[in-house]
Amino acid sequence: GKPGKWWVEEGAITGQSTVENPCPEAHYLYWKETEPSDFILRFKYKIEGGNSGVQFRSEKRPHFDTWGYQADIEDGEQWTGCLFQHDRGGVVMRGFKAIIAKDGTRTETPIAPAEDLLKTVKKNDWNTYEIECRGSRIILRINDVVMCKVEDQDEKMACKKGIIALQMHPGPPMKIQFKELRIKILEESK
Repeated sequence: GKPGKWWVEEGAITGQSTVENPCPEAHYLYWKETEPSDFILRFKYKIEGGNSGVQFRSEKRPHFDTWGYQADIEDGEQWTGCLFQHDRGGVVMRGFKAIIAKDGTRTETPIAPAEDLLKTVKKNDWNTYEIECRGSRIILRINDVVMCKVEDQDEKMACKKGIIALQMHPGPPMKIQFKELRIKILEESK
C-alpha cells in the first residue's frame, strides 16, 4: 500500500482522510499472496463518511491503483452492497440479479427493494461483508443478507481472477476500517 496511508488500529486495518490530510486520489492496499479466481471472502468493515470498497479479481495499476470488480461500501444510500467496475460503473446494483451475456447485453430482475436491504446495514458500526465468486457468478452479502447477484459472461469486461485490495477513496474526510479478513479458495469452476 501507499506508504504512511494505512495502519492497524485496535486490530483493524485503517485508512483515514482529514481536512489536514486529505486523500486526493484513490489508492489501494494490495493482498499479494495470490490472485484467486473462485473464493469466498469474509470480513468486517466500519465506515464513517465517504466511500470505500474491496477490489477483487482485479489488476494492479500504477500509483497503487487497480482495475476490476469492487464490492462497494459507502456511508450513504447509493453504493453499499453494489458490484462496481471502473469502466462499467454499477455492474449490478443492490436489490438486483443480473445476467450479462457474452456480448454485454444484460437482463436484470429485482430480488428485494434496495432501501429494505440498506436497513440491514449498521451505520457507523461493524458489518460483515461476504464476496462469493464461482465461475461467472458473483454474490455479495452484508450481514448474511444477499445484496446483489450477477452472472457476468461479458467477453470484454468480465474478470476471471486477480488481486484483492482494500480501497481508500478520495473526497471529503472519512475513515474506513477492515478486520477479521478470511478467504476460502475454491476449486476453479468449469
